[in-house]
Amino acid sequence: MQPHFPLLRRVPHADEVEFQTRKTSLHGELVESLDLAAVSHVNESWMKREVWELADQLLRRRKWQLDPDAHARMMVELDAEVFGLGPIESLMHDPDISDILVNNAHEVYVERHGRLELTEVIFADDAHLLRIIQRVVGRVGRRIDEVCPRVDARLADGSRVNAVVPPLALNGPKLSIRRFGVQYLQVDRLLDNGSLSPQMAEFLQAAVAARISFLVAGGTGAGKTTLLNALSSAIPADERIVTIEDSAELRLQHGHVVAMETRQANSEGSGAVSTRDLVHNSLRMRPDRILVGEVRGAEALDMLQAMNTGHEGSLTTIHANDTRDALARLEMMVAMSGFELPVPVVREYIASGIKLIVHVARLKGGVRRVMRITEIQSVQNGAYQLQDVFGFQQEGLDPQGRAKGTFFATGYRPQCLARFADAGIQVADSLFDNQAEEI
Repeated sequence: MQPHFPLLRRVPHADEVEFQTRKTSLHGELVESLDLAAVSHVNESWMKREVWELADQLLRRRKWQLDPDAHARMMVELDAEVFGLGPIESLMHDPDISDILVNNAHEVYVERHGRLELTEVIFADDAHLLRIIQRVVGRVGRRIDEVCPRVDARLADGSRVNAVVPPLALNGPKLSIRRFGVQYLQVDRLLDNGSLSPQMAEFLQAAVAARISFLVAGGTGAGKTTLLNALSSAIPADERIVTIEDSAELRLQHGHVVAMETRQANSEGSGAVSTRDLVHNSLRMRPDRILVGEVRGAEALDMLQAMNTGHEGSLTTIHANDTRDALARLEMMVAMSGFELPVPVVREYIASGIKLIVHVARLKGGVRRVMRITEIQSVQNGAYQLQDVFGFQQEGLDPQGRAKGTFFATGYRPQCLARFADAGIQVADSLFDNQAEEI
């Protein structure tokens, strides 16, 4: 029997295309009718009311045969065209959506609960989509056109935006919006979701409180930042945290956080501020811990220097497929710093700064799991000595097509337990007993 794959592409319904085309033409007339210079100084609620009344007049003047539902929808979407993000405005208000992916004017996907879904949302044409993209990037003081056809930006609500337009984008403009929840995700919620076991959660919280530096590794959308956010509640309240990110995603559950964000070069190619620049600057800000949202390049060496010189308990994430891959990528990034350090020296430096690697992954059906917690014991004969403390073994799929499996403890007592004791943190020996928990 051949596996069934749903048809992902579809031709939009002609009525929907006509609706969007009518709306864009009406929006153009509405903009031309507004005296924007005269109303620029008034408050937004007054302006919205004026625009609503004018839109209603223009719509009735067109004498389109719209039923009451279609008329109401046209009014709501016109409001979104003027003040919001057009057809995708409703998606921006759906708390279950984590990604909005516009492939072309007639193909809009969302990720909901870890799964991609093709929506019924469409744009009238490429020009309509391009106008919305220009509005998105214009809100953050950026531009996008043939001269500057690619933009990374962040919206006021923290959503991360990437847009690509022709000539780089084929078959029309592309827009990707990565959204982040407004509520803190507690460790208890991760436990409810089955992202990790209670034993894993207790161990990681104790490691954070005991100032054990560790690396969270995983692919895109695996939940690296979510895990860091949840574990931040274990950082003692009397410590000062400095966060460094390309795009601010961390929402730490802590009272004393100093957040910094990198800056890209302007259209003249100047003014860029890199992660490495901010790591250097953070050392002058009296941090107890430094959290780098994602280590990607030469800043890896500076981060390791901080971890080895009084900033224990610092945390970061890295894109990697497993624990050994994370270490290999980290070595490559240190080499990008420009210092020709022997590989054995680099490995000793990594092993002395980072004690744990937490590997997270997004599995079939969109479920996210902590796959492995590994301790770096030492470096012997130039090779890392690694030992798994906890793990997850996938065991097929459940009836809903989601990955299922078992969390387990390996029975190994990690060396960092001595650091736990020094910090006055006690964990039961039974935490590491060889046991399994099916989920």
